[in-house]
Amino acid sequence: MSDVDEAALSGGEEPRDAGDVSAREIAPSDPGASDASPDEAAAAPSSALDSRHVTQLQIEGRDVYLIGTAHVSPKSVAEVRAVIREVRPDTVCVELDQGRYDAMMDEGRFRKLEVTKVLRERRERLTLASLLMSSYQRRMGERLGVKPGAEMLAAVEEAAAVGAELVLADRDITATLRRTWASLSCANRARLMLGMNAAFFGGGGEISEEQIEELKDRDVIGELMQELAREMPELQVPLVDERDRYLMTRVADAPGAKVVAVVGAAHVPGMLGHLGVRANLTELSRLPEPTRMSHLRPFIVPCLVLLALCLGLYRHGYEWLSPALLAWSLPTALFAALFALIAGGGPLTVLGAATLAPITALIPRGASGRLLGLLEARLRPPSLEAREAVPTLSSFRALRQNGFTRPLLVSILVSLGASFGALIGCVWLWCRA
Repeated sequence: MSDVDEAALSGGEEPRDAGDVSAREIAPSDPGASDASPDEAAAAPSSALDSRHVTQLQIEGRDVYLIGTAHVSPKSVAEVRAVIREVRPDTVCVELDQGRYDAMMDEGRFRKLEVTKVLRERRERLTLASLLMSSYQRRMGERLGVKPGAEMLAAVEEAAAVGAELVLADRDITATLRRTWASLSCANRARLMLGMNAAFFGGGGEISEEQIEELKDRDVIGELMQELAREMPELQVPLVDERDRYLMTRVADAPGAKVVAVVGAAHVPGMLGHLGVRANLTELSRLPEPTRMSHLRPFIVPCLVLLALCLGLYRHGYEWLSPALLAWSLPTALFAALFALIAGGGPLTVLGAATLAPITALIPRGASGRLLGLLEARLRPPSLEAREAVPTLSSFRALRQNGFTRPLLVSILVSLGASFGALIGCVWLWCRA
């Protein structure tokens, strides 16, 4: 496990005055207070506040209504609209950060995104991870008959309609993903990637009507995150606990006498568990510091190769050098080229991978994958159609065929292939030395 700064992972907390914070059952409200549409009224109780998904809190004399939603549920959309219309809050908090809010409000964002910019800013892994999650949510939404995140969009729209202030209450997705990644060992990182591949690209089989109705009342995405945390306990803190604390603090700090907070149902128990305790949001948002090993790792293979070459030359003389260089270069070049081919790279990209990998592997932080990704983007730039199709991609084959995601795959997989090849070449070289 990475030796990330302990304070950065835990985040400081300050207790609130327990007398100012409480949770209580909802008293029935006047049904006439809601002006929801007939369809929405049919989906909600006579008073929206009577729903079992709504928890009312008293925080420092203010009324806070916590709505636990299923992210792919038509009923949740209707319930969110009905509660906000009935309460008419001063503030509406939503489980979104600025990046996800912008993405939700601008569905054509991929038209404006430059793949070369993503690669130069070293955001290919984060971009692909976000894309995989969006793809999973979209496919679940298609099966359940609702757009993913529709309840958050409904909350944003209703907040504007009643004149409430909107608070984006979730932690920045970049901080969440980086802190999650930093908490994992190398073995669990591999397990996580395999698990994500199975979850996001797996067919999943047919779902019966009864199963669909059951899923509509569940926070599918939140349950997936909790299942991952159970499989890998290291994920529990950055992926679940920290976000629960962050959300509860943001909601408790929201202005106004009446506040409505819309979050995934899986977050509600954890948030209530931290009721009355203020988290240090700055600490929870800190990106993990690079570890000593992360600074040293780029130098390990080059140093081992140079040491093996020196040892071999000392023992066997200069006639040993030519086959030794071949033993180093061949597996590095072959694995880099193979992974470039798997990523969908063109002939020049594959050839470039085979040529560059043995050289860049000897240069600390030599980014052969990123260079090949940029080359692929330059040789076959993504069309407007490819950019628009990005949110609908749901298979590895589609990712490697799409002009926007293919350079990202090339960057990631060529780096992975070159690393495998360099490791094999290094072992082979030492055996010959």
